[in-house]
Amino acid sequence: MASWIAAAIVVVLSATLDTPAQAQCVDRGERAPQAAVNAFVSDPSVLLRQSKNDRDKLSGRLTGLLVTDIAALDPVKDMLREASQADRVAIGTGLHRAEERCVATKPDVARRISEFVTKLHDGSVLKGYFQDQDAAMAPVPGNAAPPTTTNLPAGSSASAGLMSGEWKTELADPFKPVPLPE
Repeated sequence: MASWIAAAIVVVLSATLDTPAQAQCVDRGERAPQAAVNAFVSDPSVLLRQSKNDRDKLSGRLTGLLVTDIAALDPVKDMLREASQADRVAIGTGLHRAEERCVATKPDVARRISEFVTKLHDGSVLKGYFQDQDAAMAPVPGNAAPPTTTNLPAGSSASAGLMSGEWKTELADPFKPVPLPE
């Protein structure tokens, strides 16, 4: 009986050790299925085909894969070769979200993601990465945030110029009073 229990323990331990000990940033219930990770690693363009121009789905699935298994990070380079510019922005968003999810539990994994993005030198990926970073740092509605140069409305400072709007494509009101410093 003791040899049977010892054999069972050996089988369980060997099965546990056979699975790669990859850094996982989230609990088991939040992880992507291992089959999805394996499919992405073997064919990174599968994620582009599955998302079919749905940028939110693309960034969400990429985040899920990366927080499940950091081995999915290197195939992102291959996926970028086939990605459109808009897809690259979504990929940057997914990379930033994965980094944010990993920073508390696996800071070394978060650092790897950050270094990966830096080494890419891809403007579209950086755009998505920093847009998501800016969105994460934006004040929550209802919370009073002190006015700073980063959260003043467009056109409210002397340096804003004659253009206003989200993309600086609308003419600002030239007769609008200039706000005085507090």
